[in-house]
Amino acid sequence: MRAEPRGAVATATYTRGIAANRGQFSLQMLQVFFVGLVIGMERVVIPAVARDFGVARGAFLYLASFVLSFGLVKGTLNLVAGGLADRFGRKPVLLAGWLAAIPIPVLIYFAPNWWWIVAANAFLGVNQGFTWTMTVTSQIDLASSHQRGLAVGINEATGYIAVGVAGLGAALLAHQLGARPALLLFGLATIIAALATLVRVRDTLAWVHAEHAEVHGTRPVVDDSHRLAATFVRISFRDRGGSALCQGGVVNKIADTLVWVMFPLYFSAYGAGLVEIGWLTGIYAVTWGLSQLWTGHLADRIGRKRPLVVGFFLLAGGIALTALGRGAGLWVPAAAIMGVGMALLYPNLIAAISDRAPPLIRGKALGTYRYWRDTGYAIGALLLGSIAQFAHAVLPAIWTTAALVAGSGLWIAIAVKDSGGVRR
Repeated sequence: MRAEPRGAVATATYTRGIAANRGQFSLQMLQVFFVGLVIGMERVVIPAVARDFGVARGAFLYLASFVLSFGLVKGTLNLVAGGLADRFGRKPVLLAGWLAAIPIPVLIYFAPNWWWIVAANAFLGVNQGFTWTMTVTSQIDLASSHQRGLAVGINEATGYIAVGVAGLGAALLAHQLGARPALLLFGLATIIAALATLVRVRDTLAWVHAEHAEVHGTRPVVDDSHRLAATFVRISFRDRGGSALCQGGVVNKIADTLVWVMFPLYFSAYGAGLVEIGWLTGIYAVTWGLSQLWTGHLADRIGRKRPLVVGFFLLAGGIALTALGRGAGLWVPAAAIMGVGMALLYPNLIAAISDRAPPLIRGKALGTYRYWRDTGYAIGALLLGSIAQFAHAVLPAIWTTAALVAGSGLWIAIAVKDSGGVRR
């Protein structure tokens, strides 16, 4: 691992705090906005693209295969990204993620069959695993210790506002141009803009070394405890609270898979069109995104545990309300409730993991959590797709997800000790 100058020199040169690093922090916000646009453009449009290849509406497991490929790749790359970032720096990994995005809109546009879409989503997994992991890690690096929840909240808010904006924007563009031309135009424009602004982004590994020197007064040293495998085992299995937080990450992505794959099918079965579905999923994503501007900071003040538990139960309630609805009268408030629930739990799961990790293994610890969390996409695709396929209906998958989310909140309530809420 590369070392920065020790002690006071490193600390003085790389002062932590959002205000002190507002320029770089803002550039990371812009980067994660582009990251959100890339994944958001698919959420409404890809299920519509499935019709181009004769994917039957009832072929739920087959349709979910594109999320399965995304989840498996993104989960693995989250873990790899954390290890690479701690060793080589954040910016090279961020650049690699954007280069991996280039084939996504091209593959979708020229796809002769559904498996090209699956392959495109594998590249999407690489892109999201590298880019979103690096933006949130970098913003935590730049922030002070008592601002971690706020930093994560800003990151996730920016990204998921972009998801909502892109979902609606891509749906409107697809209505005018067709699904695949819309994704090609929207996707390439986003990737080019992201690469153009990346030039001004600085690597934040130096801030990590300064933080270590500030606390320990020594230069960074690599030992066995810094190995990726050791960190993975510790966070995933040996730490009772870490295990609970990781399972919470898995379950919240199962819920997001429900929104991504099953909700468009459920809404369309009751007569909702593409633009209306874009509005419904957009309300969920934008509410989720905007609310994170205060939910992460709230947990910095009162602790992580209460927002986490309340968030899981609100999310479960919103999913159940969606299952009870047969039109926008219930679906709109349900989407908003789900968005608030996600906002309470999502950034604070990441912040809680960050609280448990020394700075030199922050990338690996966050990569471990994000591995489990985004593997939840693959688990959700298999589980919900199989349930819907067996039942020949989406509704049982919705009720199953609601139960899983409520159970996950209970697990966290029992197993996790509070963190945050104290200025360290």
